[in-house]
Order: sequence, then C-alpha cells, then structure tokens
Amino acid sequence: MSNTYGEWLKAQREVAGLTQQELADSAIMTRSHIAHIEAGRRVPSKEDARRLDRALGTGDVLSSFLPRGDVAVADYFEAARQLEQQATVIQEFALSLVPGILQTEGYARAVLAPGATPRSEEECDRLLVTRLERGHVLAHPVTPLVCVLLDEAVLRRRVGNSRIMADQLDYIVRLAESERIRLHVLPFGVGYHQLLQGMLSLMMFDDQPPVAYGEGVLMGRLHDSPALVETLQRIYTLTLGDALPRKESIALLRATAKDYGPHD
Repeated sequence: MSNTYGEWLKAQREVAGLTQQELADSAIMTRSHIAHIEAGRRVPSKEDARRLDRALGTGDVLSSFLPRGDVAVADYFEAARQLEQQATVIQEFALSLVPGILQTEGYARAVLAPGATPRSEEECDRLLVTRLERGHVLAHPVTPLVCVLLDEAVLRRRVGNSRIMADQLDYIVRLAESERIRLHVLPFGVGYHQLLQGMLSLMMFDDQPPVAYGEGVLMGRLHDSPALVETLQRIYTLTLGDALPRKESIALLRATAKDYGPHD
C-alpha cells in the first residue's frame, strides 16, 4: 500500500509528542503494530483506526481514509483480505465452496464467472488475479499455520466441470500431504453442527488480538470483539472434534477426486 497513511499517522503522533509505545498504550494496541502501520507494512482495522483517532484527537480522519490497494474484491471483504496477509494462524471453515486461499485457477474462474451479478470480462479477470494472489500466503513453507475444515458438501458440490473439481481436490490433497495445511473434513453423517450457517475464518497475529470473518450471500463481516471471537473459536474447536482425522480426510478427498476423474 502507499505509505502516505503511515507517514501521516507518524506526523500526528510526533505533533502530539507521543512515542510509539505511548500511542499504543493510549489506543490499546501494541507498539510493533503501530510501527508496522507507520512503515506502510500494515493496515489497521476500522476499530484500530477509530482508537487511533481518539488517542490523537484527529476526529475521524484515520478511520475514514483507510488505504486500499489496487485490488478487486468485494468492499465488505477488503479489511479481511488485508488481515489475511498478516496472520500467523488461519483457521478456515468452508460450508459450500473451497476457501479462497486454496482455490485453483480453474475453480476460481468458475466461481467468479458472470451469473446473477453481471460482470465484464475485464472485471472477472481482475477478480481472478486478486483471488489467486490470496493463495500466495501459502508460499512460505511454515507461516501462516493454516487449518482447513471442509464440510463434505464442498467436495460433493461440483463447481465448473469434473476436471476442474478433480484438479482442485488434488491440489488440496498435495497441500495436506506436504503438511503445508492441516486438513479435516466434516462428513454428512455428523448432521447438524453450529457452523452450518456460513463460512468462517479465524485469524491470529503476533502483535494484535485475533479476529473472525464470516460471510454469507453477497455480505460479509469482520468481528474483533474479544468475547465474540472467543465464542467463535470455541465453536470452531468443538466442531473440529466431530471431523474426520487428517489421514481419513485426505483419503476422502483423493477418492472423491478420482470419482470426478478427468471428464468433460
């Protein structure tokens, strides 16, 4: 992102005569998080920006002019996308579609194809590029730690054609077998569970509190309330206990990919 935002924050902090630690204490943040924002390496959440405004007496400037990169994503997802790139731990639950950071080009193209929401070919291409760039968080061999919990519906619901599905499931299997991700499948036999209402992404960081992102049809919301995030983490953990073990989950994906085969 442009560092204009970070430089302005630093200038306001210095005008107020505050050190990074003093501003962090006042805004209920960490000093390292302030340093990252000032250096242009991080984008604060909306709530962080509001606390910075209050601490510096800058009205709503910092919360109103949060920087956005030249990327194509839904407005409601932008803050979560930024945090996704900064997380040290990501726990995903997918109800019906493969999580964005795991999508292959073919699968993502099928998901983003014009449908009920008309899109130009250029807009679809921009959305595709951004979607695939999200997968770069897996380029590092260790960080972030990624745990993926898939409802069995993700495997069974065909997106695109059979070849696309086979390639997508094979890709997830390779990530799981290389231990780049921790994979578990929640089988249909579990019946009702508390995550059935939509997708969930839990993100943890070294220098700021955890957040949760939930998404439904054309809507999504980022949650940073400690009590709510803790509740969602507890629900995720309890639901994970009903999932298939890692080896059985990998075997199920491999078998399902084989069932799809290189058709169509």
